Amino acid sequence: MPEPTPSDPYISAMRIALDQAGKASATGDVPVGAVLLDLGGTVVKADHNRREELDDPTAHAETLVMSARARELGDWRLEGHTLVVTLEPCVMCAGAAVLARLDRIVYGAADLRAGAAWSLYNIPQDRRLNHRVDLVDGVLEEECSTLLTEFFGSRR
Repeated sequence: MPEPTPSDPYISAMRIALDQAGKASATGDVPVGAVLLDLGGTVVKADHNRREELDDPTAHAETLVMSARARELGDWRLEGHTLVVTLEPCVMCAGAAVLARLDRIVYGAADLRAGAAWSLYNIPQDRRLNHRVDLVDGVLEEECSTLLTEFFGSRR
């Protein structure tokens, strides 16, 4: 996929996701941040991994923003929304994006060990499923990767 340009509409959203990711580190969680954009490109939800804080294995940044928005709308269907996340979604989060009927997932760093939006699996675009989600990868990839590398480097 082409490199994002400074006018890329997802750059500012990814910067917000990166800020959120930094908050996860403070609680000892993997620094992943996510934002959810509405059809007009407005950030409607932002959060970060909270597994450690909430003692909840499902409290990934992606699931938190999707759940919060669904509750706000009173509808689990999130058509017209774009998920912007610093790390390629895992199987759970990619599956939730399909089930929520998101239009698009935009991510920064690939996850070669657990990525389910291209690296290991391509759940969002699997033709066997009832919905497909567009993918945009590599947005601020270096910044997203560096945040994760520094986090794991400090834990070794």
